[in-house]
Amino acid sequence: MKNKDKNKDRETETEEVKNTEKPEKEEEIRESDSEASEKEVKETEQKETDEETEEKTSEETSENEGGDGAGTEKAESKDPKDAKIEELNDKVMRQMAEFDNFRKRTEKEKEQMFEVGAKSIIEKILPIIDNFERALEMAGSEEGKEQDPFMDGMEKVYRQLMDELEKVDVKPIEAVGKDFDPNLHNAVMQEESEEVESGKIIKELQKGYMYRDSVVRHSMVSVAQ
Repeated sequence: MKNKDKNKDRETETEEVKNTEKPEKEEEIRESDSEASEKEVKETEQKETDEETEEKTSEETSENEGGDGAGTEKAESKDPKDAKIEELNDKVMRQMAEFDNFRKRTEKEKEQMFEVGAKSIIEKILPIIDNFERALEMAGSEEGKEQDPFMDGMEKVYRQLMDELEKVDVKPIEAVGKDFDPNLHNAVMQEESEEVESGKIIKELQKGYMYRDSVVRHSMVSVAQ
């Protein structure tokens, strides 16, 4: 009898334990199912997001391609009037550039012609200046002679002539005491000198002149050996 009671008590305890464990397992199963459901929801949302991104990218690509196509079509379907205007503008610009080059070339040629003509006139005037200088040098070398009003007038005319030449950039070339320069001087003789270094100009036999940056006449000089 006692053994039966004991067996019943054990069976009761076992059933209680089973009844206690059953809700716990059910709760674990529910939690597991809940986690799985959440995971599936997240995966579904991520998939939808990726699909939306791909759709947007494809739409933007198609829009860009459509825009390029529209631009090409617009360029191809350009108004003939606009094309004609551009062509005429290009011609005008080319003609203006050609005219500007022609103007510059003409001005340069005119300047060169003027310079050649000016040099030619100056060359013809230089002998007159030489004669003035010789006459004034001879008059100044006569000692004890009273000052001649005629020579005073000649000197004034000479000074006036030189001033006017200087205004148009005609200047005498410096010679005595300078180093001999074949671009400016013409050596017609050499002299021995203990006072002057070799290669220096001792004497100027005829004045040379320059017009602007070009030589009109070289100086005729004597150079120390």
